[in-house]
Amino acid sequence: MLIGNHLTSSKGYLAMGKMAVSLDANTFAFFTRNPRGGKAKEIDPKDVEKFLEYSKEYSFGKLVAHAPYTMNLCAAKEDVRNFSREMIADDLKRMEFTPGNYYNFHPGSHVGQGAEAGIEMIAEVLNEVLTEEQSTIVLLETMAGKGSEVGRNFEELRRILDKVRLQEKMGVCFDTCHVWDAGYDIVNHLDEVLEEFDHIIGLDRLCAVHFNDSMNECGSHKDRHAKIGEGCIGLEAMRRVATHPLLAGKPFILETPNDDEGYKREIALVRSWG
Repeated sequence: MLIGNHLTSSKGYLAMGKMAVSLDANTFAFFTRNPRGGKAKEIDPKDVEKFLEYSKEYSFGKLVAHAPYTMNLCAAKEDVRNFSREMIADDLKRMEFTPGNYYNFHPGSHVGQGAEAGIEMIAEVLNEVLTEEQSTIVLLETMAGKGSEVGRNFEELRRILDKVRLQEKMGVCFDTCHVWDAGYDIVNHLDEVLEEFDHIIGLDRLCAVHFNDSMNECGSHKDRHAKIGEGCIGLEAMRRVATHPLLAGKPFILETPNDDEGYKREIALVRSWG
């Protein structure tokens, strides 16, 4: 199984790889830059070269990079949209230092403009920045639906995808906390939720899983992550997600409120499920 957690990129790729191995992970996620900030740290090509060798030695799966939370492709303010457009364009260039991985982002918040306007803006930027040459697959993340978030249901993600020209460069990251908070009952109806995802988006688009329990009840639209088995989704339902045959081989990324020892325990727990 491919299992890992979020690591900090400030120490470089090789350091992140070694930290992942110390936690018994074989994939990981990292923010492309400060999650609350703008400018990205300069990439050291020698560090990347060493990491790529290291990742082969330890049989790493695909990495799941995460755009900063400040990136909003459908912001109401033009300067924020322009800043976000420059950010994703730069990030996709940087991703080619570690080719063939995933770049995940929150679709954005329309801030009162309406979901349809937000969908149009998001797709417009994606059509500007995606290139045929890139090896990175860009993932839209399923969202909990708080505030004016776009991507609160599978249909909104589908509408974004339908407007993107380079379809082969796009996928979806399935966040267990978010879909639960959005109203998809993965505790009692996991098979039906995955069937609905397949019908609306297509399971061939489901590239990665953010594996988180939730502090809130189904349909709360709040997005509060909990440790595995300590939230409203619960241990048994999380186990069923992790071992579901339709999700086999996908990178599972823990975003639970943990320290390193906590992540190590959760990775061991998930591995024990086989």
